[in-house]
Amino acid sequence: MRVRLAGLARPRSSVPRTTAAGAATGAAGDGRGGGRVPVDLVLLGVAIAGISLSAPLIAATAAPALAIALWRNVMALGVLLPVALVRHRAELRTMGARAGWLSAAAGVLLAVHFAVWLPSLHMTSVSSSTALVTTTPIWTTVLLRLRGHRSSGLVWAGIGVAFLGVLLLTGVDLALSPRALAGDALALAGGMAGAGYMLVGAEVRRTVSTTAYTCVCYATTALVLLVTCLLAGVRLGGYDGTTWLKLAVLTVAAQLLGHSIINRVVGGLGPTVTATGILLETPGAALIAALWLGQHPPAAAYPALAVILLGLALVVIDGRSKRPTWAAGERPVRGPEARTDP
Repeated sequence: MRVRLAGLARPRSSVPRTTAAGAATGAAGDGRGGGRVPVDLVLLGVAIAGISLSAPLIAATAAPALAIALWRNVMALGVLLPVALVRHRAELRTMGARAGWLSAAAGVLLAVHFAVWLPSLHMTSVSSSTALVTTTPIWTTVLLRLRGHRSSGLVWAGIGVAFLGVLLLTGVDLALSPRALAGDALALAGGMAGAGYMLVGAEVRRTVSTTAYTCVCYATTALVLLVTCLLAGVRLGGYDGTTWLKLAVLTVAAQLLGHSIINRVVGGLGPTVTATGILLETPGAALIAALWLGQHPPAAAYPALAVILLGLALVVIDGRSKRPTWAAGERPVRGPEARTDP
């Protein structure tokens, strides 16, 4: 079955240039739904705080990376599924093939994101891995361009600057060890998969509630990771109590307060603004890693990190001046497509 991202279709001049994200952004100015965007920004801040703990906690957890990815999704699903079955049973039954397939596709992309990024945390420094995996806004812009959407010169300048920072950072890690460079490559691939996950999720959230979408997405992610773990012979149990406690904390902080809240606000803020906001994970994770794990990257890595953040900041500035561009094939916002319920 062929599934098309209608929200990412090539723009047509006859279609009003109004998006769900744009409607939410402009709500305060026209008297409709005022305060929605500030709430989403506060929630995004909570999500960033949660995911900032993710990388240092994963690096400190004595379990295989793929097993960590699996259990954080399984535990999160165990919390969300009962809520979905009680409050969103009808919606799950009537979600529709398109929304269901897109939710599953987002789950596959999230599984790829975890499968390539988490191992990188044991191969390179937390700060380098986090900086590279949060290049998601770059890949979001590139994917949109491939769909035929034009980006401004400021965006492409930001991408160029960020890539310069990536080259500087990988040069530092190459000087350290080939293993660190391989970890950088995995983290970069994780950022690419994260961009696809963000774009697909934003499209689904136009018509589907956060809880329903997240349950289908996490269930798919868990299934893909379970099959991968079994094929790779990854040990899924036998951990000590401290490890299980860290997995539980990781689930609450990074999965429920991190990814799940991101899935909520992306429908209002759009993936461009949401993904660029996640850049704050880089300094947050680096600070936690320095204080908790004693991981201080080489002095040469700091200028590279600063260049990456500068480039991504240019993308943020352009995105905020022109509003989210995730559905630049803008179609009119109709009733249920502006879903804001959890």
